[in-house]
Amino acid sequence: MSNRAVSYAGPGRVEVIDAPYPDFELKDGPGVHPANIGRQVHHGVILKTIATNICGSDQHMVRGRTTAPEGLVLGHEITGEVVEVGRDVEFVQVGDVVSVPFNIACGRCRNCKEGQTGICLSVNPDRPGSAYGYVDMGGWVGGQAEYVLVPYADWNVLTFPDRDQAMEKILDLTMLSDIFPTGFHGAVGAGVTVGSTVYVAGAGPVGLAAATSAHLLGAAVVIVGDLNEDRLAQARSFGCETVDVSQGNPVEQIEQILGVPEVDCGIDAVGFEARGHGAGAATEAPATVLNSLMEITRAGGSLGIPGLYVTGDPGAVDEAAKQGSLSMRFGLGFAKSHTFVTGQCPVMKYHRGLMHAILADKVTIGRNVNATPISLDDAPQGYAAFDEGAAQKFVLDPHGLIPR
Repeated sequence: MSNRAVSYAGPGRVEVIDAPYPDFELKDGPGVHPANIGRQVHHGVILKTIATNICGSDQHMVRGRTTAPEGLVLGHEITGEVVEVGRDVEFVQVGDVVSVPFNIACGRCRNCKEGQTGICLSVNPDRPGSAYGYVDMGGWVGGQAEYVLVPYADWNVLTFPDRDQAMEKILDLTMLSDIFPTGFHGAVGAGVTVGSTVYVAGAGPVGLAAATSAHLLGAAVVIVGDLNEDRLAQARSFGCETVDVSQGNPVEQIEQILGVPEVDCGIDAVGFEARGHGAGAATEAPATVLNSLMEITRAGGSLGIPGLYVTGDPGAVDEAAKQGSLSMRFGLGFAKSHTFVTGQCPVMKYHRGLMHAILADKVTIGRNVNATPISLDDAPQGYAAFDEGAAQKFVLDPHGLIPR
């Protein structure tokens, strides 16, 4: 059976290729860890992909900012229909429509049992934590494809209660695989609660998901900062205040909005490719957002950091940043008794509750991030538009199942 997929083809390029149809054993291929080759996956299921999204984290690889090998099949935001079940699967059935957390977890190790599914100890031979279609994450094949293997299926997948209802809300539900829980995790880590004032750095899809989450958690005022006016307009479309950081440090603009120059809660939805503020907006300055958030978050406040930071960045601006060492004003954070919450979102901690919020019409995450379905063949154009700053969340539709 055919399995067309989107693969990394070198810096700045992706292409649609013919990939092997998945089975219940990991095979050698681009990015697959040698220790995982031959790994038996009888606990897995094979999905026919319904929706699989282009993520900002994918863009880091496509820009050549990681050590991702050419030919790597991309994609870690997966929603699909179960078409085959492995020998050891008990509860997931053929025909189920499911959301797949981007972080792969075994459900059996210490971290999984403690709910820290973003740092499973069993699925990546190199380090805690794994993901589909991502560099240094164990080599599990990505889901920007017609079909994909999902391991430990009884533990990993979230089954939607009604297929027809799920298809009606698929552009919302597809966000459960990553950006909605990730944004929510950033808001929770930042301590957002009823009446909070919140600053979200970055108006990309994760930043917009974090802003949506802050509203859902009861924030009084949510301010989103970015350089891109189209993305800022998208944030305003669902009730956010905005700050254009190309005009300078956000402190003064925040004070104009709130009457004080500080917020209760700060969220970094930008990550390691951050740029400076004001006149420095054209220059990459990777610690800018972290330092800014420490400045504008009140003493005793918290910083949620769902933005991606890496241990290796071959395209970084200096030798220190190439190793993930940034010029961060940690002394300021210490002086203000800030709490920092970092790392991969443990999607399973949040996705069921967020699913029910979507199904009960309590939130419209697809609209808020401007979810835009495109065909698998249009993936290269989607990547290019996203890289240019399009205020859209591109959702690949490999089988033409998403209503337009």
